[in-house]
Amino acid sequence: MTKSDSRTSRWNEFFIRNKRSGGYLLKKNIMSVGISFIRFILLFGMCFMILQPILEKISVSFMSLDDIYNPVVISIPSRFITDNYVTAYGGLRYSDGFINTLVASITVAIVQVAMCTLVGYGFARFNFPFKKFWFACVMAMILVPPQTISTSLYLHFRFFDILGIHKLLTGETINLRNSTLPYYLMSLGCTGLKNGLYIFLIRQFFRNVPGDLEEAAYVDGLGTFKTFIRIMLPEAKPIITSCFLFAFVWQWTDVFYTRMFLGGKVFLSTSLSGFADGIGSYVGNAQGLGAPIQLPPAQVDQLLSTAILLVIAPLIILYLFAQRAFVESISSTGIKM
Repeated sequence: MTKSDSRTSRWNEFFIRNKRSGGYLLKKNIMSVGISFIRFILLFGMCFMILQPILEKISVSFMSLDDIYNPVVISIPSRFITDNYVTAYGGLRYSDGFINTLVASITVAIVQVAMCTLVGYGFARFNFPFKKFWFACVMAMILVPPQTISTSLYLHFRFFDILGIHKLLTGETINLRNSTLPYYLMSLGCTGLKNGLYIFLIRQFFRNVPGDLEEAAYVDGLGTFKTFIRIMLPEAKPIITSCFLFAFVWQWTDVFYTRMFLGGKVFLSTSLSGFADGIGSYVGNAQGLGAPIQLPPAQVDQLLSTAILLVIAPLIILYLFAQRAFVESISSTGIKM
């Protein structure tokens, strides 16, 4: 039997079954195909909305200034150039900013995830006084933006002291600004950037882990801490990886805390936020003029798009390597209240 005869036989069988079902089988298949098509259109549209700005920035970053003003050139440059990347790299002070941002992002993310894992596990597995009240405080950390407490944070770390002991002994407080200590102190106390969200996600994950694992470990003679380290922590690798990625990315792009505590150091996020205002000075100095020059608005936008790509490139590379663990953590973390 040829392939055409086989297809004809299947179609004949389908129409016979459809006739027996009173047309229901054909309607069901048409409905299934229609739903799949609509789902495809929606997913394609969402992906396009997310990727289109990035693709547009990539295209603009390789264009010359003539291509920007040329109405014929839309997405593909007439001549690919890399001068924009060289200028944006220097304007961001990328070498210094990359090292400072990388060190701060990794160390702060590790401290945040370590402490939030302990707290999230405690909320999921143990009962203690005022548990619901403290968890409500965790939820408040998610809902209340940090800008509302910016003044108190500034004063607290500008005039830092522990129970007034240092001022009693030396007559003055400690200025912790322009150092990473505020980051680590807030992370150790689970009050850092987005720590409430990490606690909530980790708590939800541990609540879904069967309690039989812990009971078996207790029967085998393991204590609470060893059970957490040997049994529960390996089970939580997906959600820990996910929270680490969140912490790393948010720290990488953070401007609020970086300006408040580390205004005197070069970070990619703060350099990018002031890039449009300072790029004229950098280009003027690079050309040996010794004074800022007025760049065309289109060129400023072009260099800003290039600088954005340089800042987010490490994050995209990181996600490409960690996407499997990230997707696993999202799929395995249920919302169990």
